[in-house]
Amino acid sequence: MKRSKGSRQGTRSMLRRRKSERSQLNISRVMHQYEEGDRVAIVLDGGQQMGMPHRRFHGRTGFIERRQGVAWIVAVKDGNMQKTVIARPEHLRPLE
Repeated sequence: MKRSKGSRQGTRSMLRRRKSERSQLNISRVMHQYEEGDRVAIVLDGGQQMGMPHRRFHGRTGFIERRQGVAWIVAVKDGNMQKTVIARPEHLRPLE
């Protein structure tokens, strides 16, 4: 069988939700207002597919640059390169 080479390959455990979390929307993560320069962690939510960043950024931390529509633009360091990630608030968690 030919191996799948999609953008979500190998994400079975990463995007899995616990039984108690299924079919629930975390409203506090959606309603949280960020300011420019806030530190956030990118944690993918398997229950929400819209605005989900690529799986390589799962677990990374970055800084909020600005808002773009409903989503936020996050500056993330990927190796030695600075990258921008567009993610909706369901996939972001604030850090102190």
